[in-house]
Amino acid sequence: MTDPFNILGIIPARGGSKGISRKNLVELAGKPLIAYTIEAGLGADRLSRLIVSTEDDEIAQAAAFLGADVPFKRPADLSTDTAQSLEVVRHAITAMEKIDDCTYHAVVMLQPTTPLRTSRDIDAGIELFLASGADSVVSVVDVGANHPYRMKRIDEDGRLVNFVDQGFEDMRPRQELPPVYIRSGDLYIVRRHVVMELGTLVGQHSMPLVIPPDRAVNIDTTSDLARATELLSGM
Repeated sequence: MTDPFNILGIIPARGGSKGISRKNLVELAGKPLIAYTIEAGLGADRLSRLIVSTEDDEIAQAAAFLGADVPFKRPADLSTDTAQSLEVVRHAITAMEKIDDCTYHAVVMLQPTTPLRTSRDIDAGIELFLASGADSVVSVVDVGANHPYRMKRIDEDGRLVNFVDQGFEDMRPRQELPPVYIRSGDLYIVRRHVVMELGTLVGQHSMPLVIPPDRAVNIDTTSDLARATELLSGM
């Protein structure tokens, strides 16, 4: 009998934030921002365990009220503006393997700042991860009008030139431009050894989970909150 493939869902939610004060608890359509990610994680079928990693007592209480597990308090040195997500995930893996007395073979990082990702997105990402044998799955969204072929830079002589050398001027219909994607922040699914041994959240064999533009909102500013509110009202 083989051991189960354990997948740990991690919601990193520190108390501080620059753009919006107490961002993870800010109200979005009548609920704290973090509630959307907790609900999506709890509704996913493919996660073995879902936890919130925070140093903040108020966030911990809110997360517990919303049904999430907060099994440890994150160290202060991993809760600063400069703390890297990689180290937060590494700490969570180490802590949870001690608490649960097991090995987690993969982790799914779910950032609260992307509230419109769904339980189906999480399960679809895990299914892709398992079926493909990839080191990681990363959510992405089409860049739309912000295509690199349309971007410019100012050269050393002060001239406006193409940022990407295409061999032609970029006045082309969007429909003719090759698809280009950017990370949406909705989810990172990665094997344990990639995090713990290779020191990254994106492996060399990475697969994309494409998120529709109308659900790919990353909350940094009050304008982002307004857009997310508008999109939620249409769902």
